[in-house]
Amino acid sequence: MPYSDDETDDELEVESSEGEEEAPERAPQPQVETRPTDVTWKVKANDRPYHQLPEFKKKVFLCIKKSKYSGNAIKTYKYNVITFLPLNLYEQFKRVANIYFLALLILQIIPEISTLPWYTTLIPLVIVLGITAIKDLVDDLARHRMDNEINNRKCEVLLNGRFQEAKWREIQVGDVVRLKKNDFIPADLLLLSSSNPNSLCYVETAELDGETNLKFRMGLRVTDERLQEDHQLADFNALIECEEPNNRLDKFTGMMLWDRERYPLELDNMLLRGCKIRNTDWCHGLVIFAGGDTKIMKNGGKTRFKRTKIDELMNYMVYTIFALLILVSAGLAIGHTYWYEAIGTKAWYLFDGKTQTPGYRGFLSFWGYIIVLNTMVPISLYVSVEVIRLGQSKFINWDLQMYFAEKDTPAKARTTTLNEQLGQIQYVFSDKTGTLTQNIMQFKKCTIAGRSYGTEEFFWNRYADKKFQFMDHSLVALVRSKKDKDAMEFFKLLSLCHTVMVEHKDGDLIYQAASPDEGALVTAARNFGYVFLSRTQDTMTIREMDQEMTYEMLALLDFNSDRKRMSIILKFPDGRIRLYCKGADTVIYERLSPNSKHKETTQTALDIFANETLRTLCLCYKDISAEEFEAWSRRHKEAQVTMNDREAALDAVYEQIENNLMLIGATAIEDKLQDGVPETIAKLAKADIKIWVLTGDKKETAENIGYSCSLLTDDMEIHYGEDVKDDPQAYRRGKKKTAEPFFPGSNKNALIITGGWLIDFVDMACECEAVICCRVTPKQKANVVSLVKKYKKAVTLSIGDGANDVNMIKTADIGVGISGQEGMQAVMSSDYAFAQFRYLQRLLLVHGRWSYIRMCKFLRFFFFKNFAFTLVHFWYSFFSGYSSQITFEDWFITLYNLAYSSLPVLLVGLLDQDVNDRLSLKFPKLYIPGQQGTLFNYKNFFISLFHGIFVSLIIFFIPYGAFLQTMGQDGEAPSDYQSFAVVAASSLIFIVNLQISLDTSYWTFVNCFAVLGSIAIYFGVMFDIHSAGIHVIFPSVFTFTGVSSNALRQPYLWLTIILTVGISLLPVICIQFLSKTIWPSVGDKVQRNRKKYEMELKEDDDKKKPSAFQRGRRSRRSAYAFSHAQGYADLIASGRSFRRRPQAHGGPQESIREIPRREAENI
Repeated sequence: MPYSDDETDDELEVESSEGEEEAPERAPQPQVETRPTDVTWKVKANDRPYHQLPEFKKKVFLCIKKSKYSGNAIKTYKYNVITFLPLNLYEQFKRVANIYFLALLILQIIPEISTLPWYTTLIPLVIVLGITAIKDLVDDLARHRMDNEINNRKCEVLLNGRFQEAKWREIQVGDVVRLKKNDFIPADLLLLSSSNPNSLCYVETAELDGETNLKFRMGLRVTDERLQEDHQLADFNALIECEEPNNRLDKFTGMMLWDRERYPLELDNMLLRGCKIRNTDWCHGLVIFAGGDTKIMKNGGKTRFKRTKIDELMNYMVYTIFALLILVSAGLAIGHTYWYEAIGTKAWYLFDGKTQTPGYRGFLSFWGYIIVLNTMVPISLYVSVEVIRLGQSKFINWDLQMYFAEKDTPAKARTTTLNEQLGQIQYVFSDKTGTLTQNIMQFKKCTIAGRSYGTEEFFWNRYADKKFQFMDHSLVALVRSKKDKDAMEFFKLLSLCHTVMVEHKDGDLIYQAASPDEGALVTAARNFGYVFLSRTQDTMTIREMDQEMTYEMLALLDFNSDRKRMSIILKFPDGRIRLYCKGADTVIYERLSPNSKHKETTQTALDIFANETLRTLCLCYKDISAEEFEAWSRRHKEAQVTMNDREAALDAVYEQIENNLMLIGATAIEDKLQDGVPETIAKLAKADIKIWVLTGDKKETAENIGYSCSLLTDDMEIHYGEDVKDDPQAYRRGKKKTAEPFFPGSNKNALIITGGWLIDFVDMACECEAVICCRVTPKQKANVVSLVKKYKKAVTLSIGDGANDVNMIKTADIGVGISGQEGMQAVMSSDYAFAQFRYLQRLLLVHGRWSYIRMCKFLRFFFFKNFAFTLVHFWYSFFSGYSSQITFEDWFITLYNLAYSSLPVLLVGLLDQDVNDRLSLKFPKLYIPGQQGTLFNYKNFFISLFHGIFVSLIIFFIPYGAFLQTMGQDGEAPSDYQSFAVVAASSLIFIVNLQISLDTSYWTFVNCFAVLGSIAIYFGVMFDIHSAGIHVIFPSVFTFTGVSSNALRQPYLWLTIILTVGISLLPVICIQFLSKTIWPSVGDKVQRNRKKYEMELKEDDDKKKPSAFQRGRRSRRSAYAFSHAQGYADLIASGRSFRRRPQAHGGPQESIREIPRREAENI
């Protein structure tokens, strides 16, 4: 299915507003233009000066122009030696927080308003900027090394009539290059010729789409015949006209003008940069796009940035703190104005020799308090959050329980910014084929001429695939008798109407199918005696029982997700022309002839197959007269050379021949469920996660697959789209919504609906526990996700395994890719990736929940510790004439967030867990607080604020009371400001570290070390910077000489610290005890009975209870049997799909086997 890598949410919304159902009428066929006006990219072979002509220049700056054709050197790095510092600082100061602290630093340099030394802000800011800059530098150095390695690779370029070795960076558009086996392709090339017959070239596209199976590319017949020798290539002077450079990996449209003839160019003629030449000794190519214009580089652009709800909330809270800071600073500045006017002007000892008015002094005091209270906005918050997210991503990558040993595939967090969002998922949108199922197809049943057939064994056919199981004696007897023409046509169609590639190797036939369905159908025909042997550019050879037959292939009408069918037009040995077609019943029945038989019986059989969740295809044929085919063939060739919307033109031509079809029968293929799917869906449902399956299946198939995977249960009331379509209560999108629910009562509801209708029933669907959307296209999948995001403001997750799921994955808040049978396109577009659907429960219920809890706890405590620290200055201002005087020592303010209180809370954000992973899975209800956002919201923020206010009040006033009228043991009163600052700071460090200890649920040695280590670091640093030695070296910087040793030797000051800490922590202990005793949450109950539940889990492991889903019983599976990937029709029709022409087959092959696409790498 062609898809656009850069299709965004906004584009999808625009498309959805235009309506989901496409009009049945086809657009009129575009007329062939001799010279399309929209084609501006022109490439002249072997003519470098041509591309420097003025018409190909573009303005880069003022009057400076350069060629629009890029050189082949690539540049993925951001910085060089000169630009690193300014550019990196510019990027970092795009963040509002960094600009804020830079502004503070500037304010601190102004003597009149500076209340803190400049280094108290500079040191934290430099450390934060430095850490980020070092990370950026390391990343960019790696990009530099990679760029140099790639740009200096060697290849052969045709210069001055002969091939010369050149570096990739020296290649230009229009050059002819020669590549050899295992070479990487240096630019986007038009394949001209190769060492293989018909200029066939095998490429590996792993760097483009992640797939390791080989793809086929071929040159045009004319270039293959005329461009084999060096002198022929040197004389090659064709002009290529094609589309502008773009990021569409699945599409290329162009035209080659050579010797006054025009030849159409398509993607199958192109070798894209990033691919690797395989199984081809040499090939020649013409450079069409170079460097930054190549498709792989165009795909390296910006991806849509996803942000979590907590991110948005955190930003709003920082804005709230900033507003509070301004209000508090303004209030204290007003206080200073009145205080100075009432007291300051009258106190002779406060005279400073300045003639400033009270109002002006208040204005200066405002800026002074902005500086003093700046720690309310935490500078280290964003860096700490990134460290926590990085750690959580590593834990996902390292989780062995999400490692799939069969394919050696670990789970992979492809982003580090969304982990906590995994703990808030409300809707899961899942693909079916390859996601819930294995995408390994088996031919199970069929209906031929109105009669259905079941299963049979194949001992009679020594060439049968031993894995093939189809049990029905009557069909075997019918086929072997050669008396039933319908049965013979049925299997002949299966062996001829496909795009399977065949390769001869060591006497074997190796099949490579575009989809598992096609492979299963060709295998079925082979087992029934209709063996597909070989194909050439215009013939297909099969063995019909004991007779070898060759058919001339006149045209191949390939499958795509809009057509949902494919056809082949063949000329029989007796001269007859016949079209064979297979496709989904919805499109086939529309095109059947009124004279076609067995419509009703076949439809009944299709319904029965669908109820058994089998994937169905209808088979039909049409006899065509020579005159009709000739007329159609002319239109077909015209459409092939159309430059404007060639695909639509071809579809319109296909429509003209695919009509009045005669039905033969239908096939039914089984696709087994993956292990653990029913259990996973049941667990997610218990966690109040609503699961929607988006599939191309029929309604009956979709319903049965829903039951088989436990999405639908017996206690649910099933509602169907056609029943509610005309319901007057179903308010459409945009109309006023009723307060009443659509489904009154407490029953569970499920909705099965066609994709196009769902747009009108989003509210109704969102009330259901499960929704199945059948007959949806890839675009509709993305629209469904977008609608739920937009109208329900819900957190969504999409999971899929194929190219048709890419838009859905990109649209959701979180995209999960499954590395299955359909390549790696979904994985490469995803945020998280793993190999089996069952790992989703662990990703959400364990890692997602833990990440959410950890991040919420971290943020709550981070805000609390900053409020408790900063607001002590607020209380002190009432006793200092609102003069912006600081309470603590300068160095304590500098190091508080960096060294004294950062590590314990950081480790809680990384390691904390309320219950272990097994209990998290046993009790899915533990997930619900994350969906409701109860652990971090504005309520929690203000609780942290008031908690900080309370603690700051205690930290200030208890030492203040203790210092008010005291006398030390030596008769001196240590009630000076500096001793007070040391006692208050020591109390704060103990409170903060003990408070995080109370909030820690999961203790490890590292947590214990961090708490004790932070307290030890505080006292160690404090005694050092209060020592006489450092004061002698820096007398103006370290002014608290001897204060700590003098103050902390007084026992009553230690009693003051203990009293302060005790009063601060006692209310928290009491509240926690009461809440867990009187109003326990689900998590509290599980924690309380943790040991009992762990014993139960151990007993369950010992008993090894049998799974409720018995693998021995018949599986229920689904859908029309076509993948959403386009086949090899263009390649086959061009006749370039063969390494060699097959020899005449005197007898059957020694062995015939089929392998999956992913195993075809070493053909």
